[in-house]
Amino acid sequence: MKTAIVYYSMSGNTKYVADKIADGIKNSGEVDIIRIESKKAYPDKGAKKFFWGGKSAVMGETPALQPYEFNLEKYDRIIFGTPVWASTFVPPLKTFINENPDIKDKEIAVFTCFSGGGADKAIDKMKKYIGIEKFEAELILIDPKDKVKEEDDEKIAEFCSMLMQMENFTK
Repeated sequence: MKTAIVYYSMSGNTKYVADKIADGIKNSGEVDIIRIESKKAYPDKGAKKFFWGGKSAVMGETPALQPYEFNLEKYDRIIFGTPVWASTFVPPLKTFINENPDIKDKEIAVFTCFSGGGADKAIDKMKKYIGIEKFEAELILIDPKDKVKEEDDEKIAEFCSMLMQMENFTK
């Protein structure tokens, strides 16, 4: 099975988890990691970080993205990684989904990283936006890179195990 891990990361937490998941499922087939970045960077410090990111998320913006390589036909599974901004997934992933509307026909999983709250709402909003009823697997973590906990490694391993079981089930 060929998997794409498509993520956006501002502070490095989502990247940290994307790398761990890629390592955790590498025995199940080829894994590509695709980092999505907006052309205009969001402020990443202080009050501006929360104001502009939150405003962009609440307003449903779809920012232009830096060029990325992605061919949907190459992948059986897509794993989305997103921070949670204002109880929703990040606007750059909204743009990515718009640019790849047939993504809903693939097996899809999601993981979120956040500091505040709203991860469940973000996951529900992403499901609706993509147009699916459920994700193959879901993972919610609080600041996994910044506040390393053994419990998070166990959750990541469980998420990877669930993906591997789903893969074996669908074969």
